[in-house]
Amino acid sequence: MSIEQQKKEDPGLINKILHKTPTGITGLDEITGGGLPSGRPTLICGAAGSGKTLFSMEFIVRGALEFNEPGVFMAFEEKSEELTVNVASLGFDLDKLQKDKLVKLDHVHIERSEIEETGEYDLDGLFIRLGYAIDSIGAKRVVLDTIENLFSGLSNQLILRAELRRLFQWLKEKGVTAIITGEKGEGALTRQGLEEYVSDCVILLDHRVCNQISTRLLRIVKYRGSVHGTNEYPFLIDEEGISVLPVTALKLENNVSAERISSGIPSLDKMLEGKGFYRGSSILVSGTAGTGKTSIAAYFAHATCLRKERCVYFAFEESPPQIIRNMQSIGINLQEHIDDGLLQFHASRPTLNGLEMHLVSIHKVVNKFRPRTIILDPITNLITVGSVSEVKAMLIRLIDFLQTQQITVMFTALTLNNIVNEQTDEGVSSLVDAWLRVRDIEFNGERNRGMYVMKSRGMKHSNQVREFVISDEGLNLVSVYLGPEGVLTGSAREAQQLQEETGLILRTHAVSRKDLEIERKRKVLEAKIASLHEEFESLQDELNKSYVEEELKKEIIEKNREKLTKIRHHENNTATDNSSSE
Repeated sequence: MSIEQQKKEDPGLINKILHKTPTGITGLDEITGGGLPSGRPTLICGAAGSGKTLFSMEFIVRGALEFNEPGVFMAFEEKSEELTVNVASLGFDLDKLQKDKLVKLDHVHIERSEIEETGEYDLDGLFIRLGYAIDSIGAKRVVLDTIENLFSGLSNQLILRAELRRLFQWLKEKGVTAIITGEKGEGALTRQGLEEYVSDCVILLDHRVCNQISTRLLRIVKYRGSVHGTNEYPFLIDEEGISVLPVTALKLENNVSAERISSGIPSLDKMLEGKGFYRGSSILVSGTAGTGKTSIAAYFAHATCLRKERCVYFAFEESPPQIIRNMQSIGINLQEHIDDGLLQFHASRPTLNGLEMHLVSIHKVVNKFRPRTIILDPITNLITVGSVSEVKAMLIRLIDFLQTQQITVMFTALTLNNIVNEQTDEGVSSLVDAWLRVRDIEFNGERNRGMYVMKSRGMKHSNQVREFVISDEGLNLVSVYLGPEGVLTGSAREAQQLQEETGLILRTHAVSRKDLEIERKRKVLEAKIASLHEEFESLQDELNKSYVEEELKKEIIEKNREKLTKIRHHENNTATDNSSSE
């Protein structure tokens, strides 16, 4: 049953739940579930240089500025003037805060003779001084830095335990949220080994150096009455104070987007259903040196800025001016996006920080700048500050964090020529949503580039190799040619194209000649047909003429015969008449 459900069933439970005071320290309140226990003491322990004093001072200053809770910082080592100078680089003006009665600095020089009466250890003088400081500004927060100075030289463990309990109980009765710092002991969290037992909350700060790379880590050892993160969390100290990196959720319950964004290369988008990548996805571009991975990343950043969205480019190999200059040779101007406030470069050698510190830095930049896309170029260089498994763990946490923010990330990774398989050195290829691989294609004495989509989750994508062309006109993917000797790229592809164009011209010319020959033969045949037609008509006329003449002749003969018959008949009649008259 959740806390909210319990509150509904038992309204009085709200009075039983531990109240918390937010620290204002980036990431810490998330880990502690709201801050430090209100009205209770918290022990901050660690070795020298781990950041205890700065941690405590930021707790006081953030409380005064952000939560209107005045605070008292009582130091037993550093003087007030020294503290003021030390934290000025973080932008904390302690002099002004004291004038405004938001912060009270008090340096107490402890002499055992001052608090020892008749052989007994007594902190009443400290309580009076601290109580006056609290009441003078109405303090809600208190820091005692460091507790060892209160009990230096005291060997009686019974008195020590009793005075510690008195101190912690007195702070609780005053109703202040207190931080007490303590030095790390041998085999224990503190030198006395007792403070952690009487504290309600114990936070351990650690500063480790491995392979000449330093890493700061924070761990909540205990927190009475509250759930809290139990892992080690990296934290960063810079000009803005302390930033703690929470571990992202492990349940893989992040929301996903169906929106698609362009890669900046139209021909590459075409290989991805013509729509590009999913927003909030992770993309890996791997390949050997010189295959154009940085160019692809720069085009992706360029496309982001053209959409008026923000992009952060983390460069681990080249400086920003070098990248900007190189990208101008392929037709994009990144400087204008920087000037418009849409693009930020953060360039450093991986050895500047450990892996955890790099992760904290990325978190901090993302939370401050709020980009829609980020680029890490190349992640292979992170191998110099951690093992493969450590780099993979760091990238998993980064991907999880970016997915919760719906931020699209593009990694570039160098693959070596002697690697037979197609996995990247970081083993991150199985984690990403889309994987583009660029490889060398050597043929005909030339070195050209080929690209194919190894995978792209949730979408159809081309399974064909495309020749990846980089020119002063930009980036383009062209279809490779399959010749008798295999895939043709570069000049071989162009030669094949010219050959095909030449063949097309020759075929067109041959077809034209054939058309002319056919036309000539057609005309000859038509002429012959016309001649035969005339000959036929002439013969027909002759035949018709003979037939007509024969008919005419027959008609004339018939008429002549009839005429002769008539003549003979007339003559016979005449002769008969003559005979009768005689």
